[in-house]
Amino acid sequence: MDGTTQEQPDEAHDPAGKAGGSASSGVVQVIDSDGVGRTVDIMQIMAAIPHRYPFLMIDRMVEVVTGASAIGIKNVSINEPFFQGHFPAKPVMPGVLIIEAMAQTAAALVVLTLGGDFDGKLVYFMTIENAKFRRPVGPGDQLRVHVVKERQRGNVYKFRGIARVDGVSVAEASYSAMIMG
Repeated sequence: MDGTTQEQPDEAHDPAGKAGGSASSGVVQVIDSDGVGRTVDIMQIMAAIPHRYPFLMIDRMVEVVTGASAIGIKNVSINEPFFQGHFPAKPVMPGVLIIEAMAQTAAALVVLTLGGDFDGKLVYFMTIENAKFRRPVGPGDQLRVHVVKERQRGNVYKFRGIARVDGVSVAEASYSAMIMG
């Protein structure tokens, strides 16, 4: 990868795995020279959202399509503080923290989309709907959190998230958030 980028229309990109895409939204995806959507490292995530250890639930974002979708990555380690009590004999990542990882991925996507227009503002949860937990997530798993913006009305955004480990769905939810500040 030589670091150059090219802009291409986003015709059928949908990391949640559904057919179709958001071509009608007019979203332009920034694609690196190797053909992959933008990657966002931990320092850029920390510049975008206020969360910090131990509550920062994403380590990196990949396949970022500004204004549309992203995949947040959480490398789950035995050193996570929640494993001390959930559960010591059989460590399981709490489902609410998987939902939080979805929210943080969406919040970072919104901030990256808005750029300077976001300064001095925060993204707050409004609703969580249809949350489903399919299987436990534990130490050594890599959680890949696929988020897709379903709609936006003013400063309110609605997202659909699916968390996967090794390509298998472990949790999903629809949720909305509001920008305030």
